[in-house]
Amino acid sequence: VLLQASGGGLVQAGGSLRLSCAASGSLFTIKQMGWYRQALGKQRELVASITHGGHIDYADSVKGRFTISRDSAQNTVSLQMNSLKPEDTAVYYCNANFYYKDLNYWGQGTQVTVSS
Repeated sequence: VLLQASGGGLVQAGGSLRLSCAASGSLFTIKQMGWYRQALGKQRELVASITHGGHIDYADSVKGRFTISRDSAQNTVSLQMNSLKPEDTAVYYCNANFYYKDLNYWGQGTQVTVSS
């Protein structure tokens, strides 16, 4: 399974970025897709996730600013990030969790840098 993420970059505080991730290489149904991030010196944390049934979870720190969406037919997930803050600076990782054996896969990570 390959998760290909794109859309990171450098933006000023208050700006917006959109991350996208496409999963390929599996015939099995994805149970949940999501975005995690890891800032320098910190542990990886959940940013947002969306299940096959459409249930969405957000980290408290991004509620009202970030929006996750998913195209189950295309096995893609996107993260619209608005009102970005310097503390959103991190490497963002796409994640896909499958019903089959609860397999879990990660994308390669994309850097998001928010300047003050």
